[in-house]
Amino acid sequence: MFAQFGPAGNPDAFYEAGYKASADMPVWLAGLALQAYEYQCSRGVHVGQATAERVGEQAVLYGVKLSIHAPYYISLATEDETIAGNTLRHFLRSLEVAEWMGADRIVFHIGGPGKGGDRRQAMERAKRLFAQVLDQAERLGLTGPYLLPETMGKQNQLGSLAEVLELCKLSKRVRPAVDFGHLHAVTGGGYLTKQEFAAVFDKIGETLGPEAARNLHIHFSRIEFTKAGERRHWTFADPYGPPHEPLLAVVAEQGYTPRIICESAGTQARDAIAMQDFYQGLLKKDF
Repeated sequence: MFAQFGPAGNPDAFYEAGYKASADMPVWLAGLALQAYEYQCSRGVHVGQATAERVGEQAVLYGVKLSIHAPYYISLATEDETIAGNTLRHFLRSLEVAEWMGADRIVFHIGGPGKGGDRRQAMERAKRLFAQVLDQAERLGLTGPYLLPETMGKQNQLGSLAEVLELCKLSKRVRPAVDFGHLHAVTGGGYLTKQEFAAVFDKIGETLGPEAARNLHIHFSRIEFTKAGERRHWTFADPYGPPHEPLLAVVAEQGYTPRIICESAGTQARDAIAMQDFYQGLLKKDF
């Protein structure tokens, strides 16, 4: 078992090659020797069952692991009952599509504490609503995919590593999604060294067990930031951080087998290949 690499969404090169439908992504990725794909429902879950099943069939055929990014509209910490109800529906709809597609992971954002809101109180609200999500999913038999709260890149968002792990403790069906670009942004330029990356795996292992750390779901991209945190995703050709080399050194040296999803702006497949090539080069070395 090795680390798997792939893009979030459909890169520019996919369309430039003449493809249009996401169901063609698995064969296109297989041609690039990439093994993962994160289907984007970030602007809403609009895919139908036939299309989702077609994507899933092609993924199985070409050996591509599938995850889904749930809608950005999810807000677990909300105090608004209407938004809370919509959040529950976004989760259940995402779970339904994941079942159709055969995706084993659903990444989501926790939400924010609101302007001037207290983070501790917001996290308590988030945990209560998320418990309802888990209960409703159980009642409907939508228990296949893992649910993955993501570390976030802005100061006004819930999603520090500690907050993500707090949510993960609610159920064995919940695992972290660590976005190292976000962590780089929210820390004002951290995550440049092997020690910083290794500490994340260590913390996850201590909190959730070694299997959760070994098979971590990772988002990675170069990110521009301000004092408020994340500003914009860029590409590996742009002069921003964090660097991928120390992360992959930790992965290779420790024998971790994460799924690494590249979120570069338009070049996410090309940059995923760059990471995969570097990682495979490291595996040839004698640690």
